[in-house]
Amino acid sequence: MADRYGTNRGGRRVVLIAVTVAISIVFLGWLGWAAWFDGTANAKSQLQGFSIDDEHSTTVRALVSIEDGAEDVHCRARALAEDKSVVGELRFTPTDGLNVQELTTERLAVSVDWIGCTSEGQSRPQ
Repeated sequence: MADRYGTNRGGRRVVLIAVTVAISIVFLGWLGWAAWFDGTANAKSQLQGFSIDDEHSTTVRALVSIEDGAEDVHCRARALAEDKSVVGELRFTPTDGLNVQELTTERLAVSVDWIGCTSEGQSRPQ
């Protein structure tokens, strides 16, 4: 049988298992880092609501949580028209807690797209 099919080489199986384990460790390490990086934001926010005041004004209410030591915190929101085009944009420096801001629009807005808040060193809005 050995002449016909060859002998069992255990070395290939060991290398395959070692490579699979190494790739798994790298992937799990990256997954842990990504979860920690996104979970430890210095500025987090959530849109509480908005109201369309008139054709050129929308009021935005957002709850912002700012960690101690966070610097250069900014939040962004966009007003959208019925055709989903951006008709106004707001960037402001928030305070910790509920923030109520007026967003000026070029025409009637029907919705608000809350982008989120960032701080120094935090590239992804939350």
